Amino acid sequence: MRVLYTLAMYLVTPLMLLRLLARGLRSRPYRRRWPERFGFFAHPGLHGSLWVHAVSVGEVNAAVPLIRELAQAYPHAPMVVTTVTPTGSARVHQLFGDSVFHVYLPYDLPFAVERFLRQVRPRLALIVETEIWPNLYFACHERGIPLMIVNARLSRRSLRGYRPLRALARSALGCVTVIAAQSRSDAARYRLLGADPRQIIVTGNMKFDMPIPDNAVAVGAAMRAQWGSERPVWIAASTHEGEELAVLEAHRQIMREFPDALLLLAPRHPERFRLIEHLARVQGFTSATRSAQGTPAAQHQVFVIDAMGQLMPYFSCADVAFIGGSLVRIGGHNVLEPAALSTPVLVGPYTFNFQEITLTLIQHHGAVRVADADQLAAQVLKLLRDPQQQRRMGAAAHSVFERERGAVPRVMHLVDLLLQE
Repeated sequence: MRVLYTLAMYLVTPLMLLRLLARGLRSRPYRRRWPERFGFFAHPGLHGSLWVHAVSVGEVNAAVPLIRELAQAYPHAPMVVTTVTPTGSARVHQLFGDSVFHVYLPYDLPFAVERFLRQVRPRLALIVETEIWPNLYFACHERGIPLMIVNARLSRRSLRGYRPLRALARSALGCVTVIAAQSRSDAARYRLLGADPRQIIVTGNMKFDMPIPDNAVAVGAAMRAQWGSERPVWIAASTHEGEELAVLEAHRQIMREFPDALLLLAPRHPERFRLIEHLARVQGFTSATRSAQGTPAAQHQVFVIDAMGQLMPYFSCADVAFIGGSLVRIGGHNVLEPAALSTPVLVGPYTFNFQEITLTLIQHHGAVRVADADQLAAQVLKLLRDPQQQRRMGAAAHSVFERERGAVPRVMHLVDLLLQE
């Protein structure tokens, strides 16, 4: 199976390069640093590094408290952080600058993986969430590098996707020392995939331990004062293609009752920023962008947040937050950021990426699920009409967030045990 898998990887490599090229036509960063995808990069001179792999922005954000704890507990160990996407890379540089060594994780080709491991020479490998790369896992095992999957999650959809390669996935998971699962459901699905139950420990979701910027509330309050403290404001965050039209239609309905309502619209991918600002104008809204105007004025009806990693102050100052990737089959994005700031949360029907967190928020009345633009408009209007309900729902969301914290110390305990061994 491993030989067939490796052969397939070599055969699809030209297609992966074509995909990079196609994405590069829309987003310039995808055109750069291709050698890193094959393990070619300047030798960093590292030895005994602690290596954390986080595929993209969401995983990087989840790993932030763990990376900081590792740096504090092991100050003399070089820190390596790998990603797959340019947005993940940009987030690493934004958060950590030169304090970590960042490089793209190479494709799962034996020669690329071997070159990567020779360059960074890790003492411990920490894979965030759901990244099972057989050749990488086998190479770590053969080199005696302890491997942990931290914040491990495995959705039903992902489990079905691994079904044709279940035997290979089981062998790859045999190379893993510890699987630190987000929940009992994730642990059960890893067992179904073939992981040894003795490997699996439920540690909770590290995203509950994410740091809240000290100035998020203050900056949000200052923005709200500038816009007008009585002005209704809602945010649609991390939206994808197919969602913005629904969000703008919902905003049109909201403005019939609240003509001065302001929509903060944050597309998920940078290459779509200009397109969405243009879409808002074409739909007849007076719009502005963070990069051009800085802040919305009284006449602006839609404000496009065309920046990465800047949402927390906007969540703080919004009356209601809709989390994107959930009206389309993306699976939803992080509902915890608004919850951490006591902002009521709305989601669409597709939240399998954050299934248990979302269900917990809904069960504790911190979030509401909507099916389409009409229901989205109705729920936003319901909350805008009732500030007391806003506060109750926001408080319930924040209570869930606070109660679930503590995964990072549990993961760090496992890390300490492995490093002592």
